[in-house]
Amino acid sequence: MVSEAFAGQKTEQAILAGGCFWCLEADLQKVKGVQEVVSGYTGGTGTNPTYDDYVQKGHIEVVQITFDPDILPYAELLNIFWKKVDPVDPGGQFCDRGHAYSTAIFFTSEEQKTIAEASKAALEQSGLLDQPVATEIRASSTFYPAEEYHQNYSEKNPIRYKFYRFKCGRDQRLEELWDGKELPALSPEKSEKNAGGNMSFTRFTKPSQEELKKRLTPLQYKVTQEDGTEQAFKNTYWENTRPGIYVDIVSGEPLFSSLDKYKSGTGWPSFTKPLEPENIVEREDRSWFSVRTEVRSKHADSHLGHVFTDGPAPTGLRYCMNSVALRFIPAEDLEKEGYGAYSNLFPEIKR
Repeated sequence: MVSEAFAGQKTEQAILAGGCFWCLEADLQKVKGVQEVVSGYTGGTGTNPTYDDYVQKGHIEVVQITFDPDILPYAELLNIFWKKVDPVDPGGQFCDRGHAYSTAIFFTSEEQKTIAEASKAALEQSGLLDQPVATEIRASSTFYPAEEYHQNYSEKNPIRYKFYRFKCGRDQRLEELWDGKELPALSPEKSEKNAGGNMSFTRFTKPSQEELKKRLTPLQYKVTQEDGTEQAFKNTYWENTRPGIYVDIVSGEPLFSSLDKYKSGTGWPSFTKPLEPENIVEREDRSWFSVRTEVRSKHADSHLGHVFTDGPAPTGLRYCMNSVALRFIPAEDLEKEGYGAYSNLFPEIKR
């Protein structure tokens, strides 16, 4: 329930666990768009937990954030959250050990679940961390505010708070983990959906060319950013027959489905149509002394390949793509990777 103090204002609530709630509360209170942060407990089975018994009742320390989604979209809040915690630690946070101090994202809606899964997947795929992300994504349950003396603890007890935070090694570990690293803008902002109910990528921000050179292989960069072409018959997906979808290597925007893939004999992955036509841009290409139709991704502006009119029925089209411009998401991993909206395309796959 949103506080009466924010009645009439546009608000959304999130529940995040990041170890000691004093610290996460203090960090998030400073974020533009955050209206209120309350420390508390959730995730367990016992009712009305207190600081003395929340561990025995199975709860963990969390903060409930009330925020304005127009100023601070949920996906941006999660990117801020990642850099305030150690997401690869499965046993607690910093000096505080045990399940009660573990990291977690408690989604309060299916939309938040989709965004959280995509955000976690993007972090795991970014290469920024050398271990798996241990943060759980869970459905929210009853949130119990902590005792009043825990609220705004950093302001009420600044000296004790600073001493505890330093001795716990929180900032030292965060600097070691995140210093000089930019969180990926590669995952779509999934808080919006198009008329067909699928993901919208309108908030995607393309990384700089310098950043892309770090994240992509030389061949991926040459193809997607310099309109290059990979070698036929010697690429990853030309013979791939597994069920799933193909997304842009830079943005993650869905492009093609295995249901529309066919063996063209050209040595490149070929499709009869796009999975999401609005994510495809076609341009006239007059290179190589001919006129062809180039295919690019809309949001990442990646060069993908070309489309020809010699394909099979029913479209008569052949979308001839470069494997290195794509990333394949197996059907069984769609939910885990944040593309659960496409799971219904593959009803035969067990998850």
